[in-house]
Amino acid sequence: MSDVLKIRVHGEAGWPTLIYLPGLHGDWLLVTRFRLAVAGRVRFVEFTYPDTTTWSLDDFAKAVEDKLKEQGIGHGWVLAESFGSQVVWPLLASGSFRTEGVILAGGFVHHPWLGGVRLAEWLCRNAPLAWLTAIVSGYAVVARFRFKQDPEVMAALRAFKARWSESLRQAAVHRLHLIAANDPRPLARAAKLPVFHLTGVLDPVVPWWPVQRWLRRECPGWRANHIVWSADHNVLGTGTTGAVEIIFQWLGKGISTSPSQGSKL
Repeated sequence: MSDVLKIRVHGEAGWPTLIYLPGLHGDWLLVTRFRLAVAGRVRFVEFTYPDTTTWSLDDFAKAVEDKLKEQGIGHGWVLAESFGSQVVWPLLASGSFRTEGVILAGGFVHHPWLGGVRLAEWLCRNAPLAWLTAIVSGYAVVARFRFKQDPEVMAALRAFKARWSESLRQAAVHRLHLIAANDPRPLARAAKLPVFHLTGVLDPVVPWWPVQRWLRRECPGWRANHIVWSADHNVLGTGTTGAVEIIFQWLGKGISTSPSQGSKL
């Protein structure tokens, strides 16, 4: 099992930089549709986590910092999806990378339903691998039906299905354990850079209403929330058009954005 974080950089160095931190699945495969939609408009940086069961969240953040430094990337916006939203807070606390703004895509600060996280951890650890593989396969089938027009997205979904293994299962269990044990609320209360929250309306993984309420009340950097009505938890993949539209609005406004609730698509 390799403890090496993988990085890919798409686009020109002079373009605005958008850095994607993946969710629990841990790779760049499920963001393919979004990446294609923003091509030519931003320098898009994406990661695939190692299947580690030993890293802390600080270790994840440090690995991200190191890889960005290797690529000569010293600043940019962070697009933190689900589990990636737990990596972004220690990344901000470190200060070595100059984060211009944070977009939480199906993300959160302290998970609003810890019982659900612990249940998911138990199921992921104890369910037969064949069952979990069937769930992943089912998701891939549904996604193929929804996005059958794009060969590159289809290839990514096939690779996502093929990547599922015992080592990835154990890595997912570990990431769920990190989520359950983590409480970055003090870091979020100190965040003054722009923070935005993006979600799909049908998200049983991270209930969005308590997340958005907490950010409005407690995070001084909070600027806006946005709900994509056609999307689920994978808002960047299933709600790509709406997600791209609002993210480019946020990137254009940047620090000058005044607090507001945002619109609903």
